[in-house]
Amino acid sequence: MAAASSLHAAPLATPRVGSSSAAAGHRSASAARSVRVAAAAGSGAARAGGRMVARAASKADSPAGAASSKSDGHEVLLFEALREALIEEMKEDPTVCVFGEDVGHYGGSYKVTKGLADMFGDLRVLDTPIAENSFTGMGVGAAMKGLRPVVEGMNMGFLLLAYNQISNNCGMLHYTSGGQFKIPIVIRGPGGVGRQLGAEHSQRLESYFQSIPGLQMVACSTPYNAKGLMKAAIRSENPVVLFEHVLLYNLKEKIPDEEYVLCLEEAEMVRPGEHVTILTYSRMRYHVMQAAKTLVNKGYDPEVIDIRSLKPFDLHTIGNSIKKTHRVLIVEECMRTGGIGASLRSAIIDNFWDYLDAPIMCLSSQDVPTPYAAPLEDATVVQPAQIVAAVEQICQ
Repeated sequence: MAAASSLHAAPLATPRVGSSSAAAGHRSASAARSVRVAAAAGSGAARAGGRMVARAASKADSPAGAASSKSDGHEVLLFEALREALIEEMKEDPTVCVFGEDVGHYGGSYKVTKGLADMFGDLRVLDTPIAENSFTGMGVGAAMKGLRPVVEGMNMGFLLLAYNQISNNCGMLHYTSGGQFKIPIVIRGPGGVGRQLGAEHSQRLESYFQSIPGLQMVACSTPYNAKGLMKAAIRSENPVVLFEHVLLYNLKEKIPDEEYVLCLEEAEMVRPGEHVTILTYSRMRYHVMQAAKTLVNKGYDPEVIDIRSLKPFDLHTIGNSIKKTHRVLIVEECMRTGGIGASLRSAIIDNFWDYLDAPIMCLSSQDVPTPYAAPLEDATVVQPAQIVAAVEQICQ
């Protein structure tokens, strides 16, 4: 799709900046990285004419494949899955490093980087001042010189202070430098509506970042996909923003003991169905699945897809579902005006209009600052009862 064309394509085995001996080592590491990616992610994302094309979900990434691979795995919380991904990548690749506030010996606000400073030292796990614009810019510069920085925002809302670095530098430098620089940086952190965190700590920045050329965006929702997406984001030659929801860090799931990497451009089929396609991501996945239980009891058979890739959209998986159900409901926690749902609805209309038997419905958060009071906070976010009512309306 159009968003994909703005993402620069580069082979994973590209040598990095350094001395001749270091460069040779990096070339070997890069070649090994390519082999690992190919083995773990199957065919990966096919590239045609410089455009990233989302492939169909691989067997390993399907619910059945995931279940079979997890049978002999280990249980982790979501924040622990993210931590495992960081540790594995930092052990494999000495150019991977972490920047952010309190990411060092404190271990991060949500303990994603706990113990990393002891394992890898203070230079690779760098505590920064409270200066988001500065340390994000430092991350961009480090990426230009051959490192693979993972920049943590203590809260995603704070990264608005670094918006200039993310938009004008992180997303555009590959193009504005005429291809001389790649920016293999990961920007990650907690966001979304939590439990009475107030308006400034309940930001959903997907809508802010989606229009930035050259930037790729993914949202994790389970320990399994959190680890797989984190590893893929670190290995990507593109700048990637990884959205983590503040209320999902303590989700527990069994994940495989062996290494795996997910495709950054793929959606996940959560529940196959026949009557309506429900597209969602992040925390709303669980509101949708709660509503799905009620809908099944009422005789409906919803198909639930976690889109995961917020930019570009996996229109292959989404389109195949629409061609089967002919009805679409989008459920998001993002704001209604200018949100991910609005862009997704536009993409569906442009590509699959002839397959629709009913208007596309989109349930989003209210266009208001998130209140502190718990009842008002709940009222601004989509609830399962609203999802049930919307499906009943679509399927009339």
